[in-house]
Amino acid sequence: MTHTQLLAPLMRKNEQQIFERWIAHQLSATTLRSDLMKESEVREQSREFLKLFTDALQAESVDIEAAAWKPVKEMLSGVSRSRAIQGFTPSETASFVFSLKQPVFTVLQTDSSQQPQELIDHIWTISALLDKLGLYTTEVFQQSREAVIARQQAELMELSTPVVQLWDNILALPLIGTLDSARTQVVMESLLEKIVETEAMIAIIDITGVPTVDTLVAQHLLKTVAAARLMGADCIISGIRPQIAQTIIHLGIDLSQVITKATLADALAVAMQRTGSVVTRSPAKS
Repeated sequence: MTHTQLLAPLMRKNEQQIFERWIAHQLSATTLRSDLMKESEVREQSREFLKLFTDALQAESVDIEAAAWKPVKEMLSGVSRSRAIQGFTPSETASFVFSLKQPVFTVLQTDSSQQPQELIDHIWTISALLDKLGLYTTEVFQQSREAVIARQQAELMELSTPVVQLWDNILALPLIGTLDSARTQVVMESLLEKIVETEAMIAIIDITGVPTVDTLVAQHLLKTVAAARLMGADCIISGIRPQIAQTIIHLGIDLSQVITKATLADALAVAMQRTGSVVTRSPAKS
């Protein structure tokens, strides 16, 4: 029998004792986050992990990639993802696994049925397995945190590119900040959806808040203009400041096929003229 297979009956025989020591250790640790997790949840997760871990020890391999360790990894994946969302740190999450070492070592040392060399082998095996599983929780935690951040960035990007209706058949898309490929896609999707929804004829893309316009930014703008035209709407680019105009000329960027204006007000005036809208001033009331 392998070391893991020899360990399984020892772990199962002392499972309750290990569990109680482990719970006591977790509840007294500095990494305990009682503000984020109830004691009942800690007990439930600990009991499930200890059972799965003991069952997996029946395997002949200490390789956690083996099929026998799949339930253990799936359980830890769920713990890591939930704790990442709850606000735990990577070290606080990994300590859930690492904190099992001391209770197991203590129980194994007090088991009189083991020989010294056998005890050393068992402790080494348990330590190696828990190290691997602890690092696995850190990897899953990091992936989960990155996924949360990416989702939040996407949501912020959508909020930072609002499409507003200025007038009948006239939309405005004020851009603030850098315009990269990812944001261009969001801008394009938001604008096209609004064009379909409102059946707009003119879309004003205001770049007053865009710090610089280089070749890449210009290409992104032209792609958005082309996509809007395919949907039946013409585009006007406003917010062309003197320094941006000089940069566009210096880079040789061709915007001759696009109407450009210095201000959003100028662009709105052109848009209203092209849509046949007229604004008249009423007499001031006395």
